[in-house]
Amino acid sequence: MIRAFSITDIGRVRKLNQDYVFASEQALGNLPNLFIVADGMGGHNAGDYASKHAVEIMKAEIERSFEKSPVKILRKAIQAANDYIRQKAGEDESLRGMGTTVVAATCLGDRYLEVANVGDSRLYIVSNDKIEQITRDHSLVEEMVRMGGIDRESARIHPDKNIITRAVGVEAAVEADFYNVELERGDTVLLCSDGLTNMLEDEEIRMIMGSREGVEEKAEELVRAANDNGGRDNIAVIIIEPFAEGV
Repeated sequence: MIRAFSITDIGRVRKLNQDYVFASEQALGNLPNLFIVADGMGGHNAGDYASKHAVEIMKAEIERSFEKSPVKILRKAIQAANDYIRQKAGEDESLRGMGTTVVAATCLGDRYLEVANVGDSRLYIVSNDKIEQITRDHSLVEEMVRMGGIDRESARIHPDKNIITRAVGVEAAVEADFYNVELERGDTVLLCSDGLTNMLEDEEIRMIMGSREGVEEKAEELVRAANDNGGRDNIAVIIIEPFAEGV
């Protein structure tokens, strides 16, 4: 059985929370469960409008989808969200230029995880002794790392770290990356916005995730640690235990 917990926090600096999360351990349409983190961008209230409505449109699209393939379901849901955000941005001057990251996941039984990603929100698999980033950031600094321009450590503090190269709501067609992950007993899944990963190194995240606390306590501790390190952005966290016992 699955156990999950989601949380967002405004952080220590921002005046508005543009992160939005959704977590359902129950089926949604033809998906057995659904977890989404969205990190909005845009001035005034545009970023929080983009993230919230992207998630709500995705949920509605998934609920009425006749598709059986999780990849097709998620791809169409993300494109529907993209179309909606672009339409609203074109109609309302105050929403112009808005967009959002999306990282979404569904656990297929207790063996596989299907993941969709646009932007630089992330999904990790954490076990007792390691943490693995599954998604690849769609960001300027990630491209620089892949091309050998900078190393991974320099990327964490690069001044252009917040420039993303893909987002939902920006172009007419949105391209999501998909990952099918085979889960092993003891694995825990983490979805998060860059408000967490910019404040904590992967090893710090692994240490907190490796505690014997429950999913709620772990999520709250991640937020607390990110805020203790500066909390310079909104923080979104979803923790999933695909092999939870006693649920």
